[in-house]
Amino acid sequence: MEQRHLGRTGLRVSRIGLGTLTWGRDTDEHDAADVMKTFWEAGGTLVDTADVYGDGDAEYLLGRLTEGLVPRRDLIISTKAGSVPDPDRRFDGSRGHLLAALDASLARLGTDYVDLWQVHAFDPDTPLEETLQALDIAVASGRARYAGVSNFCGWQLAKAATWQLSAPGTRTRLAATQMEYSLLQRGIEREVLPAALDLGIGLLPSSPLGRGVLTGKYRGDALPPDSRGASDHFGLFVEPYLDDTASRIVDAVSTAADGLAVTPLQVALAWVRDRPGVAAPIIGARNAQQLTAALSVEALSLPDEICRALDDVSAPEHRYPDHDWSTL
Repeated sequence: MEQRHLGRTGLRVSRIGLGTLTWGRDTDEHDAADVMKTFWEAGGTLVDTADVYGDGDAEYLLGRLTEGLVPRRDLIISTKAGSVPDPDRRFDGSRGHLLAALDASLARLGTDYVDLWQVHAFDPDTPLEETLQALDIAVASGRARYAGVSNFCGWQLAKAATWQLSAPGTRTRLAATQMEYSLLQRGIEREVLPAALDLGIGLLPSSPLGRGVLTGKYRGDALPPDSRGASDHFGLFVEPYLDDTASRIVDAVSTAADGLAVTPLQVALAWVRDRPGVAAPIIGARNAQQLTAALSVEALSLPDEICRALDDVSAPEHRYPDHDWSTL
């Protein structure tokens, strides 16, 4: 698998990443082992997790697999901290919480460092410089090799990255930002992606298949019984992408796939993988069969005319002030 630099850093990652959101809950240890082995044998290196995935079970399971199945040195392990199971405070970006969460993650993962550590979301109740200091401490202490953020909007990302760059050699520059990005969700193109490109921050798209909808499995009225859309955990997560607008985009993806003799999954994944600024889309396969289907995109590059057609059919409405005001 091709390797890419993560932003303006020396860290190289596989251009498809493996997500573990369902590990320890919907994906058991046997299936996780099959998925991990398939990913590793295909040349994949980037494995993404978080301290809240499966209430910590995803990290624990990943740690077990790196002990007995895949060498730790062959993986780029990324985890996140900051989300908390508190209905009154969904995110805790305090220095104390973040560093304690990192230590707990390392214990579950069975490793003394992670390659990439990300703040899971912006915490409006904690000074941003305090949150970012936790990243500096983590890198300076060797517990994290690189640092990033996740789910920061444009001004939050730009402020955080600029703060880090203002004291080179003292503060750790942001290597990555993880955001939802697909043909069904192009909102980050307004401000987040331009900021990331300007500041040299690599983008790690989550849900690159539109929460599974871009595979074409939801065409028609019935929900496939074994799909995430039909599950108790993910039904509400998938539902926003089952509207008429999404249906038109899925139809266009399917038409392109028919013309190229490939699958809708391959078309949708190739589109997001090769967008400017993207380092590695994160694929959350539940089993090795699903992962193999996603990894088959490695040999596919979409023709320019297909990309333009997909850009047009999925284009979000960007007006003032996103474009030059004099043209409006």
